[in-house]
Amino acid sequence: MPEVRTNAFVDWFNDNSSELVSGLINIVIIVVVALVMRAVVGRLIDQLAKRMMNSRERIDRAKAKAAPRVLKQADATRGERQRQRADTIASVLKSVASFVIFGIAFVTILGQFGINIGPIIASAGVIGLAIGFGAQSLVQDFLSGIFMMVEDQYGVGDVVDVGDAVGTVEAVTLRVTKIRDLNGGLWHVRNGEIMRVCNMNQDWANAVVELPLDYSVDLEDAKPVIQRSIDEFADNPEFAAKIIERPSINGVVGIGNGAVTVRVIVTTQPGDQWSMGRELRAHLKRGLDEAGVKVAYPVLPAAGPGAAQSG
Repeated sequence: MPEVRTNAFVDWFNDNSSELVSGLINIVIIVVVALVMRAVVGRLIDQLAKRMMNSRERIDRAKAKAAPRVLKQADATRGERQRQRADTIASVLKSVASFVIFGIAFVTILGQFGINIGPIIASAGVIGLAIGFGAQSLVQDFLSGIFMMVEDQYGVGDVVDVGDAVGTVEAVTLRVTKIRDLNGGLWHVRNGEIMRVCNMNQDWANAVVELPLDYSVDLEDAKPVIQRSIDEFADNPEFAAKIIERPSINGVVGIGNGAVTVRVIVTTQPGDQWSMGRELRAHLKRGLDEAGVKVAYPVLPAAGPGAAQSG
């Protein structure tokens, strides 16, 4: 009995050996072609990411030449950020390419085993359509994340305003952005829900200081005091490295409630505008006190809501 089974197997193998060898050769060819295509596509994606990074660097250099006093941000930091962004985009595109190429190769190999791949392709299309309708928000998040990275809207360490969430970006993925606010809360914001974003750490920033001087102060006497104070601040070695453009008096921006408000603006390195604003206010306070320039006090009504209380 075992001999009969052996003979039957040998006969079957002899009858189908050519088809088996042909099928194995076809499978090997499919695998090799898939690997070659994956390598070629990966190389093309790397070249595309490199060209994107080089193009961005050329644009940045052109902008720096056009406005060298404003765009003074360190090239090393900018270049490192561009490289990280290019690597992230390349990794995502390679993953998508691998999924598509190896998926097609797998389905083709199934066809070599005599499996009807028509129903499989039809089922995959129906399933893909159902997932597309059921996960529209997820697809939107991923697409928004990709465009956000391509356009370099923000990155880890940037201070951003995306609506309800305002703070420092701690992590960026294709689906969500994590933002740590001033109170320490960590916001998880879906990329598809970000309709607009204000990046406060890109290229340069302004520290805006408003001085409410007393209404009786003569501005012609106060301006030299303010100018001398901000010049001393700009010449201080502790702050000079963070200043892109020396502070200047922007002018009177408000009159009311017993005050004449004078605005001072200093252009700083991105991310330093808040600390520089605090230091400049303290420096101006000392300068005004030494010169005897009065700062305005709120004028309260004598009667009615908000009136000053005595006793």
